[in-house]
Amino acid sequence: MTTGTQMGVLLVPVVAPALAGALAAILGWRRWIAWCAVAASAAVLGAGVVAALATVDGSTLTGGSLLRADALTAVMLLVIGGVSVIATWASVDYIGGEIVAQTTTARGARRYGILVPLFIATMAGAVLAANLGVMWAAVEATTIVTAFLVGHHGGRRAVEATWKYVIICSVGIALAYLGTVLVYYASQHAGGADGPMGTLDWSALVAQADRLDPGVMRIAVVLVVLGFGTKVGLVPLHSWLPDAHSQAPAPVSALMSGVLLSVAAYALLRYRAIAVAALDPAFVRTLLLAVALGSILVAASLMIAQRDYKRLLAYSSMEHMGLVVVGMAVGTPLAMAALLLHVLGHGLAKAVLFCASGQVLDLTGTTRIAGVRGLLARRPVLAGIFALGIAALLGLPPFSLFGSELALARATANAGLAWVVGVALVLLLVVFVAIARPVAGMLLGPAADAHEREGDTGAVASATRRASSAAPLVLGLVALVVIGVATPLDTLLHTAAAIVGTP
Repeated sequence: MTTGTQMGVLLVPVVAPALAGALAAILGWRRWIAWCAVAASAAVLGAGVVAALATVDGSTLTGGSLLRADALTAVMLLVIGGVSVIATWASVDYIGGEIVAQTTTARGARRYGILVPLFIATMAGAVLAANLGVMWAAVEATTIVTAFLVGHHGGRRAVEATWKYVIICSVGIALAYLGTVLVYYASQHAGGADGPMGTLDWSALVAQADRLDPGVMRIAVVLVVLGFGTKVGLVPLHSWLPDAHSQAPAPVSALMSGVLLSVAAYALLRYRAIAVAALDPAFVRTLLLAVALGSILVAASLMIAQRDYKRLLAYSSMEHMGLVVVGMAVGTPLAMAALLLHVLGHGLAKAVLFCASGQVLDLTGTTRIAGVRGLLARRPVLAGIFALGIAALLGLPPFSLFGSELALARATANAGLAWVVGVALVLLLVVFVAIARPVAGMLLGPAADAHEREGDTGAVASATRRASSAAPLVLGLVALVVIGVATPLDTLLHTAAAIVGTP
């Protein structure tokens, strides 16, 4: 692949969404402009496919000193592109319906049309960054962009969620910044035949990580785990997650849960590769296991009495990210491949479920679990999609999360951490019951007041619009089955795992 082609592949995931956002800024929200955002998301996915084909053999694509893509980057571009296609496709009817129902203004729709593509561009920029400082800046940019999206609907609860998100994530990203500065400080003072490094280039840091000062790096790693862990939704700075996810528009919740958390976890993966070479791997493992199991425990505890289905899905994201970090703590190639498959499966499942939850909210006018009954009788297709999405989220076959969770358990046990498997299984059983029981009531309970929202908001649309709304969600479910059964990404995942995994 020529240098120009490599640069094109690296720029498309950032430039294509940015152009879609620029169109919305100039012309306002239009249905065809919303479809341009879908096309831009498809371009991100396409670039991910090209990058995957180019890096599956272990090669690396470079674009100057700031852009870089290896197999791990390619996996993340597939996640970003896949989830973005579903979310932007669902946004076409979502925002169109809000405009018809007059629950959003032309200005609000325009702002949405600008910020969603920019959100996608910043996440793509984070995974394409060759420099840890640039990666930090891109993750920080996601906070700025999504703050306005969380408060899209206005009202006291949305504003409260926005400020909570901004304040807590700003604290987290400040901690990550301090950790990044300490890594740079350690590289400046690293001795060797070639003199001090003085760099934040990831490849250079990994290659010479054994020269970094252990005392400085130990502090840096703790700060980075706490900082980027905030964006992942890990304890102790996790409380923004349920509020932001429940108040944001459904497609934005899909992007935040399905991609944003995973991009922050990607940042932790990159730092982990440096940390285990610079420090005692046992220290890194203990730190990651502590926050991972703590996050799963907190999520499981809070899900038991949850009365809001969007908040229930948000706490589920916290639980799944905890499982991802368990795999990160184990650190073997099998664990890394499993957690990457889990990231992809979780992203697609959450994209389907959050977008479906937006349609449930449109139909019923409430996010309270008790207010949704008889969904199977009222909207069989929507209910079927929601049920299958929940089955995928709970790790049932034939969906990909079933395979990724089994592989994570196997990798953890093989690493001599059978007790971690036991603790996680008990907590996952609690999560299973906490999700399955209320969802069963939503789907199978008696239908109450079937006309409560149909007449005044136009939620019950034509058959064509319903099919259009269901299409991206069905596509996401099909992708989950294909990835779980046919395992088309097996070689790519193992190549990516070898980059950041340890024997």
